[in-house]
Amino acid sequence: MFTYVCLGTNDLPRAVAFYDPVMAALDLQRCDTSSEPEEPGWEGWGTYIDEGRIEVALWLCGPFNGQPASVGNGTMVAFAAKSWEQVQAFHREALSHGGTSEGEPGLRAHYGPDFYAAYVRDPDGHKLAAVCRGAGLPDA
Repeated sequence: MFTYVCLGTNDLPRAVAFYDPVMAALDLQRCDTSSEPEEPGWEGWGTYIDEGRIEVALWLCGPFNGQPASVGNGTMVAFAAKSWEQVQAFHREALSHGGTSEGEPGLRAHYGPDFYAAYVRDPDGHKLAAVCRGAGLPDA
């Protein structure tokens, strides 16, 4: 359904210092755009192949209108995690790199018996989640 999500930032170097380890906790690396004309002020994580013809990525940049970046009320980006350990690492790395907790790692039974998630805010205030469904459930 999505090809990419873009979030505004007021400090790209600070955002990169946050997102590099947080995305690495989910096995997501920075997008390689080295074969393209330089587009200063953009950094992305995820899949970006053939000049974006194949793309599932999160991008950060300053707003095009030149106004300060701000967060959307009710806006959240949720990332798929492969294990409960990845959810925990996502949360830990976020807190270690300037993020704040919006919900410790744990089961959210009201979303389903296997919905394991953690919620954070990045240094610009964007709400993020890591969600694992099914993996890591204790034996019944």
